[in-house]
Amino acid sequence: MPSSPIRKLVPYAEAAKKKGAQVIHLNIGQPDIKTPKIALDAVRNNTLEVLEYSRTEGSETYRTKLARYYAKNDIKVSADDIIVTTGGSEALSFVMGSIADNEDEIIIPEPFYANYNGFATASNVRVVPVVSGIDSNFALPPIEEFEKLITPKTKAILICNPGNPTGYLYSKEEIQKLAAMVQKHDLFLIADEVYREFTYDGREHYSILQEAGLEAHAIIVDSVSKRYSMCGARVGCMVSKNQEVIQTAMKFAQARLSPPTYAQLASEAALDTPQSYFDDVKEEYVARRNLLIGELEKIAGVKVARPQGAFYCIAELPITDADDFAQWLLEDFRVDNETVMVAPAAGFYATPGLGKNQIRIAYVLDQDRLKRAVNILKEALKSYIG
Repeated sequence: MPSSPIRKLVPYAEAAKKKGAQVIHLNIGQPDIKTPKIALDAVRNNTLEVLEYSRTEGSETYRTKLARYYAKNDIKVSADDIIVTTGGSEALSFVMGSIADNEDEIIIPEPFYANYNGFATASNVRVVPVVSGIDSNFALPPIEEFEKLITPKTKAILICNPGNPTGYLYSKEEIQKLAAMVQKHDLFLIADEVYREFTYDGREHYSILQEAGLEAHAIIVDSVSKRYSMCGARVGCMVSKNQEVIQTAMKFAQARLSPPTYAQLASEAALDTPQSYFDDVKEEYVARRNLLIGELEKIAGVKVARPQGAFYCIAELPITDADDFAQWLLEDFRVDNETVMVAPAAGFYATPGLGKNQIRIAYVLDQDRLKRAVNILKEALKSYIG
């Protein structure tokens, strides 16, 4: 199993804290946004006397309410098209186990969420990367590049939309190009859509399940973690109109019995969160993004992609080894007894050697701390390069 580039430096951060240093965490997508009160109250005020198993596929009331949520987003599904999972992570694990046999292949534009490598390793599935680059803001690579990689072992194409770690938002036209290709080659199209609400600059999210004709091919992975700032709930779901996929995934779901009951209560209540919550959150993330990108662009030698969604960006630094730089930051560098923790980007690639001089930054902190963090990075680069 590969180590997580997001979490592998935790021991160095903990050691720095024990020595009295303040560590500003830019490495992990844990929002500081408050969880909707309506979700927390659903747990506080519940009257359960027995904490029973829930249904394997998740409670019927939650799945029915989820279907209504999707309908509001122009995604027409029923409760029977949904399996509630222990986070989006388990949903993706179920999907890989359901659609691929040993040594089958899934094509993924890179850089991609690092744990895709872990899920693929656990399922003995081979990740086949197609490279997207910082110079194009990590846009969808040409369809021809995907088709060059398709073999009899290819089972699916997997995208994250909007993207982690890039913040790239696929356009309707790009989704339609992918849809035509998976239909042509009889593949699945899997979309990790956990950041659906977080799109910026007037852009709108277009789901693969909004595209007509993909009913047999499309599988959505989703989660409450980032949408409602409920990472600790560990509730997600997989959604597909393909009932053969759903029934196969149910076997994996039965093996783990059921998703957590209290967390489903909170997640079901969270679906009543008013739109004003998301309007305020988006406004805050746009301000954070603009500040972060603006400050990074002032640093000599730094190249940064402009996120269109989610709350991550990839920055290319004037160094050769971001892993070493990230560890050095935690072990040896301080500004007013503060340092920063970043995620080296090589772990978000499957192609050896790519991303070695890049880092992923999660702009999930308030603007004051973001500004301090970028200043620390600027001073650190001067010292490190020197």
